[in-house]
Amino acid sequence: MASETAVPSATPPAAPGVTGPTSLQDLRRLGSGPRGLTETEAEARLADLGENVLPEARTTSRARLFVRGLRDPFTTVLLCLGLVSATVTAWGTACVILSLVVVSCVLRATGEHRADRSMAALRDLVATTVTVVRRWDADRSPREREIPAAELVPGDVIRLAPGDLVPADVRLLRASGLTVHQAALTGESAPVAKSALDAPGPPDGGPFDQPHLCFQGSSVATGGGTALVLDTGARTRLARAHGTPARREASAFDRSVHGISWVLIRFMLLTPPLVLMAGAALRGRGPETLPFAVAVAVGLTPEMLPVIVTTCLARGASLLARTHGVIVKRLPALHDLGAVDVLCLDKTGTLTQDRPVVQQALDGDGEDAPDALRWAAVGAWWTLQLADLPAPDALDEALLDAADGAREPYEGVAVLPFDPVRRLATVVVRGRLGTHTLVVKGAAEDVLERCVLEPAERERLLVRAAHEADDGLRLLAVATAERPARSRPYTPADEQGLTFRGFVTFRDALAPTAAQALRDLAVRGVTVKVLTGDHPGTAARACRDLGLDPGDVRTAGAADELAATVVARCTPEDKARIVTALRKAGHTVGFLGDGVNDVPALHATDVAIAPRDAVDVARESADVVLAHKDLTAICHAVTAGRHSSGNIATYLRVTLSSNLGNVVAMLAAGLLLPFLPMLPAQVLAQNLCFDAAQLAFAYDRPAPGALTRPTVLRPRDFLRFISGFGVLNAVADLATFGVLALTLYGPDALDDQAVFHSAWFTENLLTQALVMLLLRSRRSYAAGRDPGPVGRAAAVLAAVALLLPLTPLGALLGMTALPLEYHLLLVTVLALYAVALRAVRARYERGRRRAVVSGG
Repeated sequence: MASETAVPSATPPAAPGVTGPTSLQDLRRLGSGPRGLTETEAEARLADLGENVLPEARTTSRARLFVRGLRDPFTTVLLCLGLVSATVTAWGTACVILSLVVVSCVLRATGEHRADRSMAALRDLVATTVTVVRRWDADRSPREREIPAAELVPGDVIRLAPGDLVPADVRLLRASGLTVHQAALTGESAPVAKSALDAPGPPDGGPFDQPHLCFQGSSVATGGGTALVLDTGARTRLARAHGTPARREASAFDRSVHGISWVLIRFMLLTPPLVLMAGAALRGRGPETLPFAVAVAVGLTPEMLPVIVTTCLARGASLLARTHGVIVKRLPALHDLGAVDVLCLDKTGTLTQDRPVVQQALDGDGEDAPDALRWAAVGAWWTLQLADLPAPDALDEALLDAADGAREPYEGVAVLPFDPVRRLATVVVRGRLGTHTLVVKGAAEDVLERCVLEPAERERLLVRAAHEADDGLRLLAVATAERPARSRPYTPADEQGLTFRGFVTFRDALAPTAAQALRDLAVRGVTVKVLTGDHPGTAARACRDLGLDPGDVRTAGAADELAATVVARCTPEDKARIVTALRKAGHTVGFLGDGVNDVPALHATDVAIAPRDAVDVARESADVVLAHKDLTAICHAVTAGRHSSGNIATYLRVTLSSNLGNVVAMLAAGLLLPFLPMLPAQVLAQNLCFDAAQLAFAYDRPAPGALTRPTVLRPRDFLRFISGFGVLNAVADLATFGVLALTLYGPDALDDQAVFHSAWFTENLLTQALVMLLLRSRRSYAAGRDPGPVGRAAAVLAAVALLLPLTPLGALLGMTALPLEYHLLLVTVLALYAVALRAVRARYERGRRRAVVSGG
């Protein structure tokens, strides 16, 4: 009878080095047997446990992204100020502020939604089938049939063949020459041998090293077997990685912007009460001062920050997607890329390709041995011809490429394919008349054990083989033997009495663009760290071949692992731990990963990067997706991030220093003058003109020097910068007051409010135009005279400052034309202000360079 009760969940694999349940115990626990489940049992379990599919990630809607944009600190404050303005019926102010909020949130939501849609198009949704052993009922004989992998249930017995994807977490019941690719799970490029023995894996290994377990996400390289399904659906290790909390710690961008935001927010919240109290105490002005107080608070706010940030990042992300196939899923991640100073990555597929190449062929004395390569190529050729393999072996392909046709036309007779137990592959070819030649290649220990050698000579050859392995090379030993021709089949028992021919060494094929990309990253101040599960020597060899000094290679858990360029034998937990430790040490860390084993580190990093062909869970955990696993694309992304970040930083420096100076001047003038220093409508018009001009920063090109170092928005640096330049700006404004009041018009000039408002409006916009030009990042003008978007915007702003008071709109705002004498005097004031600004800027740059040199 079929069981209608729920199947007990499979127990997790045994701890490393500890023998877990036997195959018989697993069969009993899952209510199954070697003949598989009945169809009725399978249907009941499928209804109870659900389909064998991975959880799907939902795309966030535009509405949700829009609401999420309101959480930005500046956006929230602007929204509050807009509502306050509407409450006091300052409708113009309210409309301008609320328009900025809407535009900012729409731009951000549109950019992130477009990235989500691009990601949906990248997902590879390929339906797979599996060969399952089932019975119609308990009395029938079992039969094999193909079913969709989604219909698998725990307790099913399945067949695995070369080329198959492992459809669930399984335990091997029988296996013959079975090797599997686990690169998607562990990052290990070479196939891993599996067997059905109830024996533990290596003492320092994890569940993926258990020889009797195979996991969803891996694929069969060679051999075949019969396996018992332990876990399906959301209970597999691959699916549990989907359940890793997606919420990460605040990124570098979030931390820096929020730090700057909250300092300014405190000033903004403090400004209106100060203006109201000062107006009431000193000038007897009460609630009528509220619109001016709100306008002053708005004047301190970098209203365009959300728009500038979103525009800069969206333009950079769009350019990367069009020109380099890099998709930025989370826009702030582009800034974080610009701030990255440490990039962690695996070796396989990034620094090296997923294929080996022949390094050289050696005899027992370390000299060139072309004969060994020739015999190895003969064995590879006839293995491919006679063995029914689903795909050519990577080492055989490398041998044939290296031999380049330099093999004699032997005729193949028989083949004994590679077996992970005996670790050999043998080909039999026709030799001289009446003889057969056995060509054996495989692991050095196993080949040398079958060769006719003195014990001392065998030990010497083993030492040489170990030396080559320590140098990061994979190694095959090659041997031959002459046998009388015969018709009966050859067996592994014939692999004895061999003559040693030599060693063939292999290295990983280097990624063609990796060496140049590593040099480019070094120029940009990015330190590359290799976190790999491979052998230390293999990783170090790849680094040396690419010109990256590996230094002293460390294994995971070493005391000084953070200082090492290469950390080998890393588990997924090790990678996440190292990335977290680097972040706590003050670094902005990027991590490139493509397997399930990389998911914990992808969640722990500042910028998670994955290639398009990564496993789904790694790709969905990433902030940035690459069309190809190519370091060159990361170089371009880092440059684009620094380009965007440089423009954002320049905007913040310019607008915050200018706004702070204006607010200080307004507060001082409000206390000294018998009337408002500027009408609320004039303040908002001035802010609108300045904000419109500052949109040019989103399209500017930073100085080349800004692209050669990580761009980090440090709140303390910004406060020091804007405090110094803000005070200088306030001094210029107050000097204009003095000139206007005493020199040009005499003691009674302050009674002419329209003249004062017009003069200060013009002077203020002109000084802001100067600030835009002189406080931007330093550029080389030798390459051309194009003023760029910022230069053109500053020119338009200066024209508006001079012409607006002459227009009907100026009259509507309460302004009037100014006499020629004022403009002539204004040129002198602005010239002195420009000289002072350049002098302070030069002093600031010298101090900054000294701080960088001293490591500050």
